[in-house]
Amino acid sequence: MKTLPAALAEHLAGDATSICQCWRVTRRDGVVLGFTEHDHDLSFGGTDFLAESGFQASDSEAGSGLSVEAGDVTGGFSSETIGEADMLAGLYDGARVEVFQVNWQAPEEHVLLRVQEIGDVVRAGGAFRAELRRMTHRLEQVQGRIYGRRCDAMLGDGRCGVDLENPALHAEGVVTEVLGETLIRVSGLGAAVSGFFRYGALRFTDGANAGQACDIEDHRQDGAAVTLSLWLPPPLPLAAGDAFMVTAGCDKRFATCGEKFANVLNFQGFPHMPGTDFAYGYADGETVHDGRPLYV
Repeated sequence: MKTLPAALAEHLAGDATSICQCWRVTRRDGVVLGFTEHDHDLSFGGTDFLAESGFQASDSEAGSGLSVEAGDVTGGFSSETIGEADMLAGLYDGARVEVFQVNWQAPEEHVLLRVQEIGDVVRAGGAFRAELRRMTHRLEQVQGRIYGRRCDAMLGDGRCGVDLENPALHAEGVVTEVLGETLIRVSGLGAAVSGFFRYGALRFTDGANAGQACDIEDHRQDGAAVTLSLWLPPPLPLAAGDAFMVTAGCDKRFATCGEKFANVLNFQGFPHMPGTDFAYGYADGETVHDGRPLYV
């Protein structure tokens, strides 16, 4: 049960009220922005809540328990508040949104209604629509380790132990031809064997997408021609001449961990786990059970 401040409770108990909603958005990069549906700017809690932002929330439902309701907010792009480039760059993905009920005649009389998180963002022309998810949606995400043959560590993290600063694991290149939204022909990677950067990461160091990172789906070398396929298109269109840096990828297999990274001691999977054919099998006189690995 939410307890209202005494002054706000007294105001709400009156015959007429002056109530509006405010939203405080904290992006993943630490930038804090404030918005209000009122027609004048408001300020409280160290945040200025802007009225002329085009920021407007839809009707939403709130339930008890751990249900996962979601509402949405809409607005227009403004160079002083919400920039289209920031939205395309994903700076608002997963941002924290605090929703306040405020007495606009006395903004110090306010109460935090709920905390939500920005989910899917849809862009249409010069406007956007962002989904507001209840924090309980995180309970639907997988937690803990996965019991499987492949490694469940991230390449280069503390559990993996591979040093990604090793010059042998990264290279610099330049886009020479754009073949599609996610397919590019590049130069500078001719020394790497085909597939070396598959499932790796690409970070642009020049061009419209400078500073943006993309995951690599495939790396192919056909003679002198080298192509990279990205899982998703970058925020802004690619162009010939864009410079980038790529880091080697890992397909999480035990063999790759040893042959490519010499890191089998840190492999975080279960490569010798029996398959379903063994699990549903039965003992017979011909099968050898001497403790050796069933699968390699």
